Amino acid sequence: MLTKFETKSNRVKGLSFHSKRPWILASLHSGVIQLWDYRMGTLIDRFDEHDGPVRGVHFHKSQPLFVSGGFGSADFYVNWWFVISIPYRVFATKELWNHDLNMFQDFMNVINIGDDYKIKVWNYKLHRCLFTLLGHLDYIRTVQFHHEYPWIVSASDDQTIRIWNWQSRTCISVLTGHNHYVMCASFHPKEDLVVSASLDQTIRVWDIGALRKKTVSPSDDILRLPQMNTDFFGGVDAVVKYVLEGHDRGVNWASFHPTLPLIVSGADDRQVKIWRMNDTKAWEVDTLRGHMNNVSCVLFHSRQDIIVSNSEDKSIRVWDATKRTGLQTFRREHDRFWILSAHPEMNLLAAGHDSGMIVFKLERERPAFSVSGESLFYVKDRFLRAYEYSTKKDTQLIPIRRPGSNSLNQGPRTISYSPTENAVLVCSDMDGGSYELYIIPKDSYGRGDSAQEAKRGVGGSAVFVARNRFAVLEKSSNQVLVKNLKNEIVKKSALPIPTDAIFYAGTGNLLCRAEDRVVIFDLQQRIVLGDLQTSFVRYVVWSPDMESVALLSKHSIVIADKKLVHRCTLHETIRVKSGAWDDNGVFIYTTLTHVKYCLPNGDSGIIKTLDVPVYVTKIHGTTIFCLDRDGKNRPIIVDSTEYVFKLSLLRKRYDQVMTMIKNSELCGQAMIAYLQQKGFPQVALYFVKDEKTRFNLALESGNIEKALESAKKIDEKDHWYKLGVEALRQGNAGIVEYAYQKTKNFERLSFHYLITGNLDKLSKMMKIAEVKNDVMGQFHDALYLGDIRERVKILENTGHLPLAYITAANHGLHDIAERLAAELGDNMPSLPKGKKASLLIPPSPVLCAGDWPLLMVSKGIFEGGLDDTGRGEHEDYEEAADADWGEALDIGDVDNLQNGDISMVLGEEDVHDEENEEEEGGWDLEDLDLPPDAETPKTSQNARSSVFVAPTAGMPVSQIWVQRSSLAAEHAAAGNFDTAMRLLIRQLGIKNFTPLKSQFIDLHMGSHSYLRAFTSAPVISVAVERGWNESASPNVRGPPTLIFDFSQLDEKLKAGYRATTAGKFSEALRLFLSILHTIPLIVVETRREVDEVKELIMIVKEYVLGLQIELKRRELKDDPVRQQELAAYFTHCNLQLPHTRLALLNALSVCFKAQNMATAANFARRFLETNPTNENQARTARQVLQAAERNMKDATQLNYDFRNPFVVCGATHVPIYRGQKDITCPYCSTHFVLSQQGQICNVCDLAIVGADASGLLCSPSQVR
Repeated sequence: MLTKFETKSNRVKGLSFHSKRPWILASLHSGVIQLWDYRMGTLIDRFDEHDGPVRGVHFHKSQPLFVSGGFGSADFYVNWWFVISIPYRVFATKELWNHDLNMFQDFMNVINIGDDYKIKVWNYKLHRCLFTLLGHLDYIRTVQFHHEYPWIVSASDDQTIRIWNWQSRTCISVLTGHNHYVMCASFHPKEDLVVSASLDQTIRVWDIGALRKKTVSPSDDILRLPQMNTDFFGGVDAVVKYVLEGHDRGVNWASFHPTLPLIVSGADDRQVKIWRMNDTKAWEVDTLRGHMNNVSCVLFHSRQDIIVSNSEDKSIRVWDATKRTGLQTFRREHDRFWILSAHPEMNLLAAGHDSGMIVFKLERERPAFSVSGESLFYVKDRFLRAYEYSTKKDTQLIPIRRPGSNSLNQGPRTISYSPTENAVLVCSDMDGGSYELYIIPKDSYGRGDSAQEAKRGVGGSAVFVARNRFAVLEKSSNQVLVKNLKNEIVKKSALPIPTDAIFYAGTGNLLCRAEDRVVIFDLQQRIVLGDLQTSFVRYVVWSPDMESVALLSKHSIVIADKKLVHRCTLHETIRVKSGAWDDNGVFIYTTLTHVKYCLPNGDSGIIKTLDVPVYVTKIHGTTIFCLDRDGKNRPIIVDSTEYVFKLSLLRKRYDQVMTMIKNSELCGQAMIAYLQQKGFPQVALYFVKDEKTRFNLALESGNIEKALESAKKIDEKDHWYKLGVEALRQGNAGIVEYAYQKTKNFERLSFHYLITGNLDKLSKMMKIAEVKNDVMGQFHDALYLGDIRERVKILENTGHLPLAYITAANHGLHDIAERLAAELGDNMPSLPKGKKASLLIPPSPVLCAGDWPLLMVSKGIFEGGLDDTGRGEHEDYEEAADADWGEALDIGDVDNLQNGDISMVLGEEDVHDEENEEEEGGWDLEDLDLPPDAETPKTSQNARSSVFVAPTAGMPVSQIWVQRSSLAAEHAAAGNFDTAMRLLIRQLGIKNFTPLKSQFIDLHMGSHSYLRAFTSAPVISVAVERGWNESASPNVRGPPTLIFDFSQLDEKLKAGYRATTAGKFSEALRLFLSILHTIPLIVVETRREVDEVKELIMIVKEYVLGLQIELKRRELKDDPVRQQELAAYFTHCNLQLPHTRLALLNALSVCFKAQNMATAANFARRFLETNPTNENQARTARQVLQAAERNMKDATQLNYDFRNPFVVCGATHVPIYRGQKDITCPYCSTHFVLSQQGQICNVCDLAIVGADASGLLCSPSQVR
C-alpha cells in the first residue's frame, strides 16, 4: 500500500472521490461532512447541517453537487413500530384501508415537521444545502447518484430502497422486499440494475428498466398505483431480478463489477463472496476467507483484476479476482475499517476507519524507463519498448518475465541500459530486490514477440557502470558486486556508508544513497569523490554533460555539481515526480500538478499546469517528452521564454536579454517582481504600463527622466514629493525646483533657492509670501536674502516694535531706529553694553549654478538600446531650470507686481494690473458691431411682502442621518448612541462597548461644527455633511462627515507590522486592537472596499491572537512545556512571511533547547520552505535539522500535532483540530472551544462568542 494522504478525525462512515478534481468527501459519525484536497493535503470545506452520523455521501459525475444521507433525533421507537406493523395488517374492507391510509398521512405530516431522517443535496460551489429529501423512516445507510439520469438511490434501516428524482425532488420508486436493515444500494455502472445488501442475509438485484422507460417516454398506459400504495408495496417500475442467498449472517456490502457480470459481497460471517449473473439467473462463484471479523465493505478494482475488502478486524485485504487468492493484507493497530471507495478514473482507493481515513494506491504507477541518446527504453504491459525521439516511433522489443509471486508491487522499478552492448538491466522489488539482465537481439526491433532467457540475480539495485560491467548492491554485507554480462562476479567493493540504493554517476562511479546523505564512490580507486547531506533521495538525474546532478526527494530538489558540491535546494509542497535537464542547463521537473523549472541559482517558476501526472524523460528545445501512467509517450510543447530570459539575466548575457525584450511578450507582476528582486528595475521598467509602477521602478533605478514623465501623468502630491527627494539625492536642481513648485511647498522652495544661490527667485518668493499674507515665510525669505529693511518693515507691520527697533539699531539703520524709539517712548528696550553683535547676513553666492554634480547616475546597459524615445538626455529638466512650468507658480511674473497687485498669484478676476496691459494680450477678443436690436428685458425686482411669515422648522440633519442609514457609524455621528449600539449588537454581536466609548464621542464631535452667535445665545451646532459642495441642493442632505477613514487603518497596520518586526509586542498588540475597535465604525463606498475591510479583520485578528499567545508565553517562566506549546501555536497564526519566519525561528529555538528534536525539526523544515533570505538564519535551521535527524525524538510530550490541521482557541490557547466542534466570534471569526460560548471574545474584546449576527455592514452599497 502506498499511502498518499491521511486524515485524523471522528469515525469516517462514507467516502466519495470527485471524478475530475483531486477532492474526496468524507462523512463522519459526528455529523460533519469534510471536503479534502488529497493532493495538497488541505481541508477545503466542511458541511455540518446533519444532526447525527452521516453514513453515505456521493459526488455527482458532472454537476457541482453531492448527496448525503444521515439521521436526526426523531421518535425512533414510534417510527419503528409504525413501519413494522402497517405492512402486515389485514385490511378487511375498503373503509378500513382508507381509515388507516388517512391515519398514516396524518402521521407523516407530524414526523415531517420534526427532525426526520434526511437526504440532503448540496452545491459545493455555493457552500450550502440546496434541498432535503424526506421519506425514509429510519437511518439512511448509503446514497448514490445515477451516472446518467437525475436519480439518487438510497438504502435505509426502514427496510426499503428509494429512488429519487433530484430535479423534481420527488421519490419516484420504493423498492421493498428486504425484511431487515438495507445496508447498501448502488446502481449498475452501465445497465438498468440496482444491487442491495441487507442484514436479512440476502443480496437482491433489482431491474429498473421500466423506470428508465417511463422516464425517457412516459405513457399513461403504465399501471399507476396511488402514491401511498407505491410507498407501501413497491411500484411496478422496479422488480426483483435475483435474490442471492449464501451468507450465514447479515450482508454489509455488495457491489457490481465495472464491466463483467459479477457481484462481490461482504458480510458479518467474515466472508467475501463472488457471484455471477446472466439474463435468467445468478449464482455463487467462490468464497474468499481470511478476515477475522465482520466484513464492512468490498469492491472490484476499476483497473486491475483484484478485489479490495476491509473489515472490523482492522485490516484491508487485497484478493486476486481471477485466482481468488489473497495477495496482500494491510493492518492498523487500533482502528476498525468501515468504508471503501475507488476513484472512478484514477488508480486510487480510500478507506475510512475509526479515527479518520487514508487515500492510497496498491501499486506504483511510475513506468520504469531509461534514456540513452535519442532513444527511450521503457516497460509497458510486461514488454520492453523503445521510443525514438527524432522519428517519434514506438517499437516493442522483447517480453519481460511475469512476476512469479502473488504480492503487489512486483513489477519493474528501474531500468539501466548499455548502448554499446544493447543490454538492459530490469530491477524490481521481487524477493526483496532482484534484477534481470536481457541482451536485446538486433533483429528484435519491430518484432518484440521472441522471449529472451534472462540472467537473474538478487540485489537491492543494479546499474551499468561501464560498457560491459554492471554493479549490484548487496545490502546484507553493504558491498557492491561488479559483474560482467555473463552474470559473473568480477570484483567486490565495500561501500563507505550504509547504502540502501545505488545510482549511476559516470563511468566507474556510483552514487550511493543513505537515509540522510549521498556520496559518489569511485569503484577503481575505492575513494569517495563527493559527499552531500540531504533528505531521502528517490531519483537522481544527471545533466547530459555529467557536470550537474539533481537529487529528487519527496518534497525537495537539491542541485549539485559532479563532486556533489551544493548549489541550491528547492522545496515543494506537492510531491516531486520527475525531472530532466534542458539544453541550457535549466532543470525542468514535474510535480503532481505542474511542469516547473529550476535555474542554477535556485530560482523557480511554473511552466505549465498538468491535468494528470507525467514523468519527464527528455527535453529537446521547447518540447518536453513525457511518459504518463499508462506508459504512453506524450510530447508537450511549452513556452521557454520566461526561464531562458531569467537564465540570460543570471549569466549576464545582456544582448540576449535585449533581444528577448524587443521580440517577446514578457509581462506580468511576477516578472516585474523578479527583476526588482534581482536588482534589474531598469529592465522591469520596460514591461510596465501602469504609470505608478513605472514611477516607482524609475526611482529605484535612478532614471529621473522616466520618473518625471510618469509624475506628470500621475500628477499627485505624494509622487511629486518622492520625485523631489530623488532629484535632490542626484543633485538635479531643476527637477527639485519643479517638484517643489508642483506641491506648492514654499518653505522648501525658498531654502532650495538659498542653497543654489538663486537670489532673484528668492526675492520673488518673498513677494509671493507677502501677497499670500504668509508673514513667517516672508520673514524667512528676507532673512535668507539679508534684506534688513524688509525684516524691520515686517516686524513693524506685525506690531513687534521692540524687535524692529533692535534689528534696525544693530544693523546701523539709525533713521528708522530713531523713528521707532520715538514711537516706543519709555518702552524702548535697552541694548547690552560691551558686546559685539554678529549680524545675520548670508554670504553672497559666488556662482548661481544649476545642477550639482553630487551623484553620477550612469545609464544602464539596457537604457540606450531599449529607449525608443528620441528626446535629448536633459530635455525635461532643462525646462525645469527655466522655471517655465505651466500651471505651477508663475514666479517670473511677480517682478512686475506692485503692492496690492496679486491677480497673477491669487487668480482674482476683478483685480487688474495696468502695467501688464501692454504685454501679450491673450485671446484678442474684440467688440463686435452688432445690429441694433430690442433691448434685453431685465428681471424686475418683486416688492417684498409687508407681512413676514416665519419659515416652517425643518427636520434636524442628525435625524435625517438616522432615518436614512443602517450604518452604526452614521448613527453614532448623529448622536444616537443607543441605536448605534443596537445595530452593532444585531450585525456583529457586540456586547462590550467600553472600548468603543471614545470612538463614539469622537465620531459625534467630528461630524459637527459649533458656532457662537451672541454672548447671550447658546452655541449653534452645525452638522458637517460628507462630500458637500457649493453646487449641492440645500434640500438634499448628504451623509455625515466621519473622522475615521480606511486609509488611517492602513497606516496603523503598517505601524503594527513595524512594531512586530522590532519585537515590541505590547505596542503592536495595542495598534492591532485599535484597528479592531475602529472597524465597526468605518464607512466605505464600494464593494471592493468592503472586501478589503473584511480582509483587514482577518489579518488583524491573526496578529492579535498570535501576539497574545507570545506575550502569554513570555509570562510563563516555570512551565517549559506550555512555553513550547504556545511557541508552536504562534507559528500557525496567519502572519506576514517575515513574521512567520521569526515565529518559526522562535519556536525552533525554544523546542531545540528543551530537547524536543522532532518538533524542532518540523519548525526548521517549515522555515526552510519559506526560502529565507537571511543566510545565517537558514544555516541555523539546517544545522538544527541535521542535529534533529540524528535523534528524531521529543523529550517531552506536547499538545501539538503539526500533521493534523488545527486552529487555536482564542481564550484557552489550545488547538482545535479539524473535525472537532467549535464556535466562533461573530465579529473577528476567532475560533473557541465550546465551553467559551456566551463569553466576551478575548481577541476583539467586543463580541459575544457564538452569538447570532447578520454580519459587518460598513457601506451603503451593501443595503442598496
